Amino acid sequence: MGLHQELSGLLVVSMEQAVAAPYCGLMLADAGARVIKVERKEGDFARGYDRGAKGNSVFFSWLNRGKESVALDLNIDDDETLLRSMLEKADVFLHNLAPGSLARRGFSGDALREHNPGLITCEINGYGSTGPGARKKAYDFLVQAESGICAINGTREQPARVGISICDIATGQTAFSSILRALIQRGRTGTGIGISIAMFDVMADFMNFPLLSHRYLGGAPERMGLTHALIAPYGAYSVKGGGQILIAIQSDREWCIFCDAVLGQPELGQDTRFVNNTERVRHRDVMDEIINAVFGRYDIDEITHLLDNAQIACGRLSSVEDLSDHELIRNQVADFDGVEVRMADLPVVTEGVRPTAVPVLDQHGPSIRKEFSS
Repeated sequence: MGLHQELSGLLVVSMEQAVAAPYCGLMLADAGARVIKVERKEGDFARGYDRGAKGNSVFFSWLNRGKESVALDLNIDDDETLLRSMLEKADVFLHNLAPGSLARRGFSGDALREHNPGLITCEINGYGSTGPGARKKAYDFLVQAESGICAINGTREQPARVGISICDIATGQTAFSSILRALIQRGRTGTGIGISIAMFDVMADFMNFPLLSHRYLGGAPERMGLTHALIAPYGAYSVKGGGQILIAIQSDREWCIFCDAVLGQPELGQDTRFVNNTERVRHRDVMDEIINAVFGRYDIDEITHLLDNAQIACGRLSSVEDLSDHELIRNQVADFDGVEVRMADLPVVTEGVRPTAVPVLDQHGPSIRKEFSS
């Protein structure tokens, strides 16, 4: 028996937009929670990211399958009353609106728990809910820049952003795990709690490797493209036909095996220029020249076979097209208003029937208004 509907019976109200909070909501819905997505009258702006699903957004379908949608205007008394009624029955209130915007309307976690003591509130923000960054707008690219992610990505000549919404996704995952912790705590205490997750904090934690290098090892590692600044060999090497293979050797023992079984030059294992990682990094240029000379005799399949047999960690440099057809990819299908959208599945395998429908704007509005107004 595997994971299946373990959050069944829980009600999540989510005032979410863009990626971070919707990704958290997606994982809650996939685990069986009922997730009501509260949108503005014009809808989550992510609905307009693209028109790839016959006029609807394929990106939106990735983040919002399995949810219900209701459109509310909190400037309308009836809609504000409806939201309060929903939150009196909810287990979790998730949002990524501007810090303080809901509290000013009387929707702070403490205020809501006066009527629903078991409510767990989770706020996602960019740079904290208080302090100098609270008023700053935060988008993934900007948080990448502020947190130093861009500074360690790219080439020696030019920094680069990570090509996916890594801050949003990582923050959504952090929020999900925090909510699960809060649910366990509520099971012991009977009371809810307020959680605040800052995208900047999440990425600062991710940055601990270069941060500790800066603080204790004489400086942050340089940008080196597909090469690791502090470990060698750990990077991309050219093969016959123009392709590249990535290898990662983590120990001197592995280096000796690599020299013998792959390079066919066992004496390099004890060569003073390469005998430990510090020396391999120092003599990287000579080492890379030797490796490229050997790898250039083999095509991608041949060198992969050789490396795998020697149990040397390796990977191909896949394009997005390669990923789409990769033998290891697990796909999930979403249904967005009758259009089938295929996407990579969530990493945790869930058994049984799973929610796949993506809601159109306010699709469940009438039924939700009837349910929570009665």
